[in-house]
Amino acid sequence: MRRREFLGALGGAAAWPLAAHAQKGERSRRVAVLMNYLVNHPEAQARVAAFRTRMHEAGWIEGRNIQIDFYWGAGGTARMRSAVATLIGLSPHVIVSSGTPATKAVQQATSSIPIVFANVADPVGEGIVTSLARPGGITTGFTNYEYAIGGKWLEVLHETAPKVNRFAVMQAANNPSLDGFMREIENAATRLRVQVTAAPVRNASDIEHKIEVLAREPNAGLIVLPDGLMISQRDLIVRLVAQHQLPTIYSEHVFASIGGLISYSYDAAAQFGQAASYVDRILKGTMPGELPVQGPTRFELAINLKTAKALGITVPDKLLGTADKLIE
Repeated sequence: MRRREFLGALGGAAAWPLAAHAQKGERSRRVAVLMNYLVNHPEAQARVAAFRTRMHEAGWIEGRNIQIDFYWGAGGTARMRSAVATLIGLSPHVIVSSGTPATKAVQQATSSIPIVFANVADPVGEGIVTSLARPGGITTGFTNYEYAIGGKWLEVLHETAPKVNRFAVMQAANNPSLDGFMREIENAATRLRVQVTAAPVRNASDIEHKIEVLAREPNAGLIVLPDGLMISQRDLIVRLVAQHQLPTIYSEHVFASIGGLISYSYDAAAQFGQAASYVDRILKGTMPGELPVQGPTRFELAINLKTAKALGITVPDKLLGTADKLIE
């Protein structure tokens, strides 16, 4: 086991000997992390581990000089509001929020507690910060995607399955921050001379219905946009598109790992490590508005060759050569 993984697996008092430099009696701080996932999701736990690891490396030891509380807002607006109300009530020194809806919910609830966000696509366009270089105020953080990647998702799927000329774009209906991806996908569709339609969904029943409708179309494919709803319904989505033989590209790696055809995604766990570095700086006195909003540093293309074979797709050599992961 690598040292980072070992440290990330430690928690509470078990980690105390690793930070003997921490002074007795030093003031303990509190950080609240609002996740847009369910608690048992493996991707969520990878992000939690990355955050804790970076905090430990910076000298913040749970149970000694810091308390980190995780709240889980996936499951609808009411659940998100309840999580926000609970964490605000504990008066943390810093709040970490995951995703646009969670970040906006936290901003509406406090005007004084510093906020570090992750996984936000367009923080300026969404009014979360006024500038990427100088965000100002109490909020800063890390973007997950630029909207231009929407066109890339369409291009990669079309290159993989060139016979597909009708694409549905599945997105959470209650997440307007995803609209920018749709605009870029439509622009790419014009260049490629293919058709795209929006497929907004609110729950598992919507997902099943939209996939069944798409499957009736000839030469159809699917693009699944990033959102906690899609992650929570990943098994259903992958099962249905396999059943209906629909070539599909996803914005999260977990889909390819469980049988999805292609994923093109950023390293989300690494971004939570970056968020921890900002939390560390804020706890040590830096104003959040002085920390620039940063984008992802690495993207990963994963192709599930077993799924491609089941769909009768021969993946072009160009894509095989550029893929970061080939899943047999």
